Amino acid sequence: MKRVTGIGGIFFKSENPKKLMEWYDRHLGFNMHESDEVAVIFKDTYEGETDQQEYAVWSPFVKDTDYFEPSKKDFMINFRVADLVKLIALLKKEGVEVLGEIKKYKQGKFAWILDIEENKIELWEPSIEK
Repeated sequence: MKRVTGIGGIFFKSENPKKLMEWYDRHLGFNMHESDEVAVIFKDTYEGETDQQEYAVWSPFVKDTDYFEPSKKDFMINFRVADLVKLIALLKKEGVEVLGEIKKYKQGKFAWILDIEENKIELWEPSIEK
């Protein structure tokens, strides 16, 4: 079974996310995307059976966010996966700590795990856009 298919995003804590984003925009050409959080979305279109467009998110969070809990780290990595339900079942059998239940949103399905150093990892199965 294919597990991780790519990086979906990198999230980290920042003293001033908006100011940091402006710096990256000015000096590195990042184009800000404002939704609930300030983020940059890198898009790629992969030719093949579906010509599916994939993207990765780079996003600073406010320093006091609780989104990364229970991890005490200042970052969280999001990995894109092919079949989240099957992967979570397999990870549970392997003794991986799964945090909560799978959540469904417009962007797809999400689940969270802790690695052996207590880094919170977000797993994401993107919605198929047609």
